[in-house]
Amino acid sequence: MNAAERRQRILTLARDHGSVDVQKLSVELAVAPETVRRDLHRLEQQGLVRRTHGGAYPVETARFETTLDTRTTRLVTEKRRIAAAAAQLLGDAESVFIDEGYTPQLIAEALPAERALTVVTASLDTAAMLAGSSATTVLLLGGRVRGRTRATVDHWAIEMLAGFVIDLAFVGANGISREHGLTTPDPAVAAVKAQVVAVSRRIVFAGVHTKFGASSFCRFAHVTDVDSIVTDAALPASEAHRYSLLGPVVQRV
Repeated sequence: MNAAERRQRILTLARDHGSVDVQKLSVELAVAPETVRRDLHRLEQQGLVRRTHGGAYPVETARFETTLDTRTTRLVTEKRRIAAAAAQLLGDAESVFIDEGYTPQLIAEALPAERALTVVTASLDTAAMLAGSSATTVLLLGGRVRGRTRATVDHWAIEMLAGFVIDLAFVGANGISREHGLTTPDPAVAAVKAQVVAVSRRIVFAGVHTKFGASSFCRFAHVTDVDSIVTDAALPASEAHRYSLLGPVVQRV
C-alpha cells in the first residue's frame, strides 16, 4: 500500500466511523504512528480531516456528509449541555425556528413544554417530536426530503420561509470559521438556512467545538450575522474571544 492508498484508507475509515485513532491506525495499517500523523497532517492540509489529540475526524464536504443517525452517537453529552444552554436564550420569543440536525433536536426537547410557541422547522424528526405538545404550534416546511438528515429543502421551503418574521432561530452548521462564516456541504440546505437568517430577528448558533475552524462548500451566513454562539468548553477560551470580537456573545458550557 503506497502513501496515497494509505491516506485514502484512513479517510474512508474516518468517514465510516466518525473518527480515527493514531495508535489503532498504526496497528491496522502496519506503519509507525509517526507515519500516520504525517498522513493525517496531509489530509488536514487538503481540508479532508481535522486533527484532534490522538486522532482526527472527517470534515464534511460537497461529496461527503454524515447522516443524522451518525450524529446522534458523537459527543452526545456535550450536545445535551449545549442544547440546554441554548434553550435558556429563548427570552420573550413567540416564534422559533429549529434547524435540521441532532443538536437542534435536543434544543427542541429542552424548550419549556408549557410555553406557548410557534415552532417552524425543516426537520421531520423535530416536527414529529413537538407535534404532541398542546402548547406548541408546529409548522413543517414543505419541499424535498433529504434522506441523510430527514429535512426538507428546495424552493417550497424557501418560499414558505419568505412569508414569515421569526423571533428567534436556532441554527446549526457543518462548519463555522471566522474567515468563511457558517457553511454546509449542500447548496439546497444552504439556501434554506440563508433564508432563515434573512427572516429571523435573532440568530443563535449551537454546535460542538469540532465545528469551529472548519469550512464546507456553501456559506449561508457570516459570523457577524449571529447574535449568540453556544458551544462546549473544549473550544479554547482564546478562540471563543476571537469569535466574540466579530459580534456574537459566545457561551462555553
